[in-house]
Amino acid sequence: MNSSKPNALPKCERLCSLRALRRLFEEGRSGFVYPFRYTYLTEESTSPSVEVLFSVPKRNHKRANKRNLLKRRMREAYRLNNAELKSEVQSRGKALDIALIYSSKEILPSTTIAHALTKILAEIAQRV
Repeated sequence: MNSSKPNALPKCERLCSLRALRRLFEEGRSGFVYPFRYTYLTEESTSPSVEVLFSVPKRNHKRANKRNLLKRRMREAYRLNNAELKSEVQSRGKALDIALIYSSKEILPSTTIAHALTKILAEIAQRV
């Protein structure tokens, strides 16, 4: 990771493998914290990592610029609050995949999104 961007979200932390996505939604555990539905899957691994998927359904937000705005807010909140989760996963030597799905029909402010995401990340860190 580049030292000039300590809060960056590099490609290696994004969940984009179709096989991993299928396994996540078939075998993963899920929950709901308004305005997010989340699914996560942990497994033992020799290289501990956290990979995340951000999704805003087209059914709830028709305009692409609104979906992109919400995804940017989600990514920013994740980048600022993922340190505790990463350290927990690395100390236990596990690989963690997370899918965060925005399920509200309203465009909520960044503070509400950040608060919900910190709750989710704390719950997942506790269960890992």
